[in-house]
Amino acid sequence: MHAVINDIVSSTEKRVRNLKTRTEPYDNREICEDRRNILTLINERKKKGKVAVIAEVKPASPGKKLRDIEPEDAVIIATEMEKAGAVAISVLTEPEFFHGSLDNLRAVRDDISLPVLRKDFIIDEKQFNEEKSDLILLIAGILGDRLVKMVDIAISKGFEPLVEIHNESELEKALDTKAKIIGINNRDLSNLEINLDTTLRLIPLIKRFDSENNQSHIVISESGMHTAEDIKRVIEAGADAVLVGTSIIKSGKIYAKTKELVDALDN
Repeated sequence: MHAVINDIVSSTEKRVRNLKTRTEPYDNREICEDRRNILTLINERKKKGKVAVIAEVKPASPGKKLRDIEPEDAVIIATEMEKAGAVAISVLTEPEFFHGSLDNLRAVRDDISLPVLRKDFIIDEKQFNEEKSDLILLIAGILGDRLVKMVDIAISKGFEPLVEIHNESELEKALDTKAKIIGINNRDLSNLEINLDTTLRLIPLIKRFDSENNQSHIVISESGMHTAEDIKRVIEAGADAVLVGTSIIKSGKIYAKTKELVDALDN
């Protein structure tokens, strides 16, 4: 892993050590009944010839602050994304390097009707009890051999796990889990370089696995997409959806940029 990723994991471990165990965790049944189904929404969007865009409320990347985002701002941003046709909203909750917050997550989920993804470095099951979300990110390269267990726990608590992978070995581990959604991160966590060819290389492996095992995974391409052409490239390669944060936030035109990406197949 790149030194920055190691620093983030170390910071997260410290954050987890300071977590108080909830005396009354969220009721699993309540979360399940309340969970918004992203799988159906993605398939509906595809049938309409639109791009299923998971738009991200992203205050920063490591070393690069994009903008201050307090809960009130997060709601305004997410509402514009929803109006523009986003299929779901991703909210960063990692506080030190991405300047995210659970308050932003809570505010967004309370105010919009779309599924909401919690984007963080989830390394301990105690984090599942911090706040409600419909989906939760689990990073294969960080969880390693604990991935299967963490996916099972996430599902048992009512979350839809999005398992993020970057290479063939991580993909193999992801396919051994019960996760229905696989995110292909075009950013290599070992050097932080971005290459959209990662999506193009790994999608056929997922499609072949599904064909041979009578399964069906939703594939999301993540990171490095800035233009409609970038979006078309990964969608035409077989991605079911895309997750985009930086280019939308940096544009300063949340609605217009989100809609541009949602309508990427129209041109």
